[in-house]
Amino acid sequence: MEQDQEFVEYLVKALVDHPTDVKTERTVDEMGVLITLHLNPEDMGQVIGRQGQTAKSIRTLLRVVGAKRKSRVNLKIHEPEGSRRPARSESAPDLTSDIDEFKL
Repeated sequence: MEQDQEFVEYLVKALVDHPTDVKTERTVDEMGVLITLHLNPEDMGQVIGRQGQTAKSIRTLLRVVGAKRKSRVNLKIHEPEGSRRPARSESAPDLTSDIDEFKL
């Protein structure tokens, strides 16, 4: 197992409730290294974080690990078949119709 792949597994296992379900796949192509992360669906929220901040931080750390080895490393979080994302709430009102009133 490569160093970048081990790093992702170590980091994610420390974050989740089901560390035994964490698995990674590493593929190399002309674009660089792609690490695909498979985990328990219950742990998706912990790895992604609020507004994706945890996943973004993991990706940033992976770029640093890759830079040390002069390679580009990307992370893909595998979404299991049949999983559903919660529907976005319509909390912000549609203001496009109100804009016409304020045109000069």
